[in-house]
Amino acid sequence: MTTHRTIVAAAFALASIGVAHADEFRPIEPRIIDLGEVSGVAYYTIERDGFRLVATLGQGEAGTPVRFEAVLAPGQSVVLSTPREWGVAPDAVTFTRWDDQMMVREAVAVTN
Repeated sequence: MTTHRTIVAAAFALASIGVAHADEFRPIEPRIIDLGEVSGVAYYTIERDGFRLVATLGQGEAGTPVRFEAVLAPGQSVVLSTPREWGVAPDAVTFTRWDDQMMVREAVAVTN
């Protein structure tokens, strides 16, 4: 695939996902997660085995919270997203470990 085709394909993919941005996420710093009807908070700690990501999510005030944990090695990612109807991109947040940094990328679904 040529570079031009790759760029066009990437631009199309990002346009279909919606607004997306990535920024650095620091250890123990709480990060608000908003996935539409599901929201919560995430943080990570640096441990011997890797970066331990902890996210607690729930639906509204009355929803039962769910805790999610993952240990990421360099180059690994984890995606938290909400299901949507067929053909609609989900609201999603991606946590990626790059060497000694954790990056967060949020994507919000575009609805017509």
